[in-house]
Amino acid sequence: MDRFGGTEGGDDSPTLIPLHEARRDRQNLPVAFQRRELDQILRLYGRMVAANEWRDYAIDHLSDRAVFSVFRRTSETPLYSITKNPALARKQGMWSVVSATGLILKRGHELASVLAVFDKKLRLVEA
Repeated sequence: MDRFGGTEGGDDSPTLIPLHEARRDRQNLPVAFQRRELDQILRLYGRMVAANEWRDYAIDHLSDRAVFSVFRRTSETPLYSITKNPALARKQGMWSVVSATGLILKRGHELASVLAVFDKKLRLVEA
């Protein structure tokens, strides 16, 4: 019998893992987009591709944040980056939209409100 109460043989019984080890293993995973978040981002991406403004994208899953970058051309730097940073969830909000120059265009707690920065506003044009 091992120190967790199970047997060391080929037994398929569940093994207990100390909580501190489980937390450490979970912290080593990279930050990723959830399905609903990615769905909202890809809907926006589809609209912008149809408007011929964006042409390519890249997704990066880093240890501290996930980044969805959009490009006008593949060989260029990203036009915009949509960033999910869970460490800022209780502060400014984990979502942000960053321009190519590094300027944070919008930051917030809700993805939909942050993506609203890409909605075009109608203006009255007088002739």
